[in-house]
Amino acid sequence: MQANASRILIVDDEKTNIDILISLLRDQYKIVVAKNGEQALARASAEPPPDLILLDVMMPDIDGIEVCRRLKQDPATRNIPVIFVTGVGPYGEEARGFAAGAVDFVNKPIIPDLLLARVRTHLALADQNRQLERQVEERTRELEQAHEELRAAMGNLLTIQVGPGVFWLQIPEAGLHVLCGCPGEVVKLLMLKGLNAPAIKNGVSFETGPNVILLSDLLVQNGGFANMAEFPVLQMLYRQGMILPGHPNNTGVKPMLMGTTDQVLAQMAYIHRGNYGLSRDEIIATGIDEDTADTMMRIKLQFAFGKVREPSEFLDTLIVDDDPQEIRNGATIQRIGFNRFRFAFRDQSAEVDLNLPKDAVYKSPYPLGFHRVQRHYFAVLHTGEGDGWDPERPSMSSVVMFQGRIYLIDAIPGVLNVLTALGIDISEVDGIFHTHAHDDHFAGLPALIQTDRRLKYYSTPLVRASVAKKFAALMSITEEQFQQFFEIHDLEFDTWNAVGGLEVRPIYSPHPVETNLLLFRALDGDGYRTYAHWTDLSSFAVLDKMTKPGPFAVPEAFIEQIKHNYLIHADLKKLDVGGGMIHGQAQDFRQDRSRRKILAHQAREMTTEEMEIGSEATFGALEILIPGEQDYRRQRCFCYLRQLFPEICDDTIRMLINGPIVNHNAGASIRKENEENGFVEMTISGDIVYLDADFGIRYHMGFGSFMGLQTIFPQVVADEGSYRALSHSAVLRIPSVMFRIFLENSGLYDWMVPLLEKVRRLRHTWLFGEQTSFVFLTRIAQKMEVMRVTAGESIHPTGEQPALWILAQGRVAMLTAYGKEVSMIEPGDFFGEQGYLHDTRNFWSFRAAEDCELLCIQAEGLLNAPIIHWKMLEVAQRRTRLMHAMR
Repeated sequence: MQANASRILIVDDEKTNIDILISLLRDQYKIVVAKNGEQALARASAEPPPDLILLDVMMPDIDGIEVCRRLKQDPATRNIPVIFVTGVGPYGEEARGFAAGAVDFVNKPIIPDLLLARVRTHLALADQNRQLERQVEERTRELEQAHEELRAAMGNLLTIQVGPGVFWLQIPEAGLHVLCGCPGEVVKLLMLKGLNAPAIKNGVSFETGPNVILLSDLLVQNGGFANMAEFPVLQMLYRQGMILPGHPNNTGVKPMLMGTTDQVLAQMAYIHRGNYGLSRDEIIATGIDEDTADTMMRIKLQFAFGKVREPSEFLDTLIVDDDPQEIRNGATIQRIGFNRFRFAFRDQSAEVDLNLPKDAVYKSPYPLGFHRVQRHYFAVLHTGEGDGWDPERPSMSSVVMFQGRIYLIDAIPGVLNVLTALGIDISEVDGIFHTHAHDDHFAGLPALIQTDRRLKYYSTPLVRASVAKKFAALMSITEEQFQQFFEIHDLEFDTWNAVGGLEVRPIYSPHPVETNLLLFRALDGDGYRTYAHWTDLSSFAVLDKMTKPGPFAVPEAFIEQIKHNYLIHADLKKLDVGGGMIHGQAQDFRQDRSRRKILAHQAREMTTEEMEIGSEATFGALEILIPGEQDYRRQRCFCYLRQLFPEICDDTIRMLINGPIVNHNAGASIRKENEENGFVEMTISGDIVYLDADFGIRYHMGFGSFMGLQTIFPQVVADEGSYRALSHSAVLRIPSVMFRIFLENSGLYDWMVPLLEKVRRLRHTWLFGEQTSFVFLTRIAQKMEVMRVTAGESIHPTGEQPALWILAQGRVAMLTAYGKEVSMIEPGDFFGEQGYLHDTRNFWSFRAAEDCELLCIQAEGLLNAPIIHWKMLEVAQRRTRLMHAMR
């Protein structure tokens, strides 16, 4: 017998039978014996296991059939071949044996050669099966390794930072490509990263891109909207083809929005407004007569293919909480902290943090350079010629300059970057004329409230209502609160509306949402000069189709009037020629006799035919309609100082503004630490920032901010930082000696000493340190008191007016209504905003964690400064989210 001979277990309750089998097998095999079923089960499970079992059927206690059945149920013994050795049994016994798992039967009396042949055969088969199993296991391991390598190559859970606070996370094996965070123009950032890219499938052209959007817990971060999903959703539905009939990407799986309940609901409502605008009743509520409202709704339904659909019909949603939840196909997400998330798939995980760093803002997709723009009596500054899909240019927009005042046409994404590139500070902007509510003309609205005064908002009641409802849906506020951020000036359709000496005529244009074109004019020596801003037109072909018979047919006379209005003559006309169903076509304006036509609102090169019809404009190009000979900057300085010093006569104010105006280039250092040059300098244009690295202070100097006051008030003003021009800028220089004598002669010096100390302290806070004028800060400073509280003392409102506290020194604990600490307020932070926001929910209380110094402000009209209102809302929202997370 060989050392590696197979082991055979003989099971029989008769010694004679056992002896016969041993005598036949012992020369070739190792023999193990069991005399009953229990022994058989035990020895079959022992190490080393038998290679084959010869099993008697008829045994006391447990018969062979049951023993075989149990062997096959045990994973350790199920693969051992069993041959029954038995006399002729009852009918069906062999069938029962095979059903129990036996491989063969040998009848008694035993024929030696037959038994040995059967044993050799089944041992060989068992050995072959074991080899096959080993091969299968090895191949399985190879396949698993190949799958792991393939998964690694596919980039499961690969995370790419698209920009500050924005990430791309992909799990291709689960069919997921997730956009985490979606501020304005994020689609253009994805295009620049190659994540939204042209592709072809089954001969159909389309774009790649995300199919899931994870929303930020905060709608607003550092002054910018964090969640603006309109264009990413449009890219998924149309440019990727997920909603197009017959498209290979239209698989029935809908794009998904994920996030908190409030943000998901807000985005769904805002997307609905962005798709469809107002209802019939809402249109009538703006003063439109019923017949015209019915016509407008028929136009809207033609754009909507006959039906206004709820966002839930084409978008899935998932509410993300602290427990892992499946997104799709085994991939999960959970919230692991405030605005922090963990994705998991196949025992791997990745984390994303959507919190913006303190000084970071959402990234602009395109560099704009720097321009120095001269003010004129009536001029148009081109600030955007692209569309919402152009990654290299801002969306179609313009700046209108009139008598030194600056007005924006539309609030495009990245509007502050545009203004900085042009050397215009937001504090210099008087107002905005608004055409409609699509994001490429709407997303910049939050940037325009980063001032201490409400900008004037000009549009028709129809468009204003559409914009306000979308803004309210996005912000989860009431429509009426829109006018808390803007000074509303409604314009009348088809009428010349006076805006100072400038006149504007709004004209209705068919579009999926309510839209008015804008025609401006100003009187010159030989008549009017006009500028037409024709954004988001409809081509004549699309307009003509609207008159075809059908349930939503539009009267032909209505359409002919629109086409007639489109062709109104203007000295300068900027045209949307983006094409498609909701944009204009250049060839419609071939016969337009306007003096100069600018073709815009597209993301492609102009065709030869278009070049024959109109021309292009570059960013920052200035079109002078009426030149100006006046010094508009000095005029504005006069008005500002007149407001700051209302008791001072005009002649004295003129003396102050008689100094030189000095221009600074972008990036220039204007004043270094404690530098004295003999002048007090007042910011009059551009973006200038104060920097103090030692204290981590950085704030923007709005129009009318002073530099160099330390030479006059060394006891209270210490310019320990430096001033730097972020854009081309200008300052008015007032000789320090003259300014001091002026203050002393006017009796203002002693009044300003304590006031400047308070202003300095306000300037060093995040709440008041940006885009706030000196006039505004002096008004607040006069309402500010310094208070001290001891450790452990609770802090409560004082008086009937709401109180806002700014922590100057120490630390204050923010507590739940049940006394549980939520967070610690550090120096420079503020609290008490809920009183000003009229939030009566008793969410939290405050207690001094150590001896503290507080700046207490009880000032009426504090919310009239939009940037202060906005920051209060942002902090209140963050704290409310934090409070809910603690429950």
